[in-house]
Amino acid sequence: MDFSNKIVVLTGGSQGIGKEIALAYGRANGTVIIFDISIEEAEKVSNEIIKNGSTSKSYLVDVTNRESVSKAIKEVIDTFGRIDVLVNSAGVVNTKPFVDVTDKDWDLVMNVNFRGVFYTCHEIFPFMIGAKYGKIVNIASIAGKKGGGFFGNSLYGASKAGVIGLTKGLAREGGPHGINVNAVCPGPTDTKMLEGLQDDVRKSLINNIPLRKFATPKDIANVVLFLSSDLAGHVSGEITDVDGGVMLD
Repeated sequence: MDFSNKIVVLTGGSQGIGKEIALAYGRANGTVIIFDISIEEAEKVSNEIIKNGSTSKSYLVDVTNRESVSKAIKEVIDTFGRIDVLVNSAGVVNTKPFVDVTDKDWDLVMNVNFRGVFYTCHEIFPFMIGAKYGKIVNIASIAGKKGGGFFGNSLYGASKAGVIGLTKGLAREGGPHGINVNAVCPGPTDTKMLEGLQDDVRKSLINNIPLRKFATPKDIANVVLFLSSDLAGHVSGEITDVDGGVMLD
């Protein structure tokens, strides 16, 4: 998969799965534009991509703020002329029992996980329609299908279910304009979130995965790159699990 001459915008690219996706696009010769609220960490990722020979730039963006998103997208368009690929990876997790969830918890999870995807897609869609080309990949979660579970609670599951529904709708509306829209649903993935778990908890989690191992961020990135490549030119509206077989049940 070669992303030479492709302009890729990625939210949440400063750490975890998002960071690996950003680096993967860099290795595939893409121009990688990172939108992140942790600008210093995002710039470190951009510098690593540049060091390895590809082009990258980071923008301080709060995905929960439409003005912040709109301003950054306009700057990207003005600088690079277009946006070929959008990956929505920014997200937060909430693990509280539902009865303990507050309005503040609801607002944070829904604003980052769901509203942020709406804002970026809504701002970029007109440009992709004009170009008659675009690839959008949203990072959802198997929690959006199972109603939470593993690390996410009902609130987290609801936010990711919203992403799944939005993905399908955008695939339907974007198709006539040459826009492919898909989502990736990771299962338990070996990121910082898993660090600090007791051995018995890790073992229990792994025993619920048919492949008996956690996904790596690279496992997720590989599928994201495929879905946003021209190899997947006739794939749209797919909600692809990368979970080691968890959703077989």
